[in-house]
Amino acid sequence: MLNSSDEAFLLYWAKNREQERTSIRPFLVGLSAGFALGVCLILSLYTGWYERANMQANSRMSSLVFLAAIMGVSFFMAFLYRKFRWEMQEQRYMELLARKNKTENKSAMQP
Repeated sequence: MLNSSDEAFLLYWAKNREQERTSIRPFLVGLSAGFALGVCLILSLYTGWYERANMQANSRMSSLVFLAAIMGVSFFMAFLYRKFRWEMQEQRYMELLARKNKTENKSAMQP
């Protein structure tokens, strides 16, 4: 038997599963996580925490290439996070649906 929150999730996901696949909210959460990672990397370079890395970055790498790499990583993390969230919700939906069908079939077989 499913509890009320599981039943509510089944109804919600059955109605909104295709819409959630292309939702912008999980994409923005993943994008902000990627940008946070990039900001931490930039801060560690500019504070001079690791001098050798700082020297290498200043001598061999263009700042434009560095920013483009951070943007690329951020968008990749955003895409990956959205896909991961959808897959987790879809798996939960399938498991709950199977459990619901199993209990219904079991109750239908009992006289």
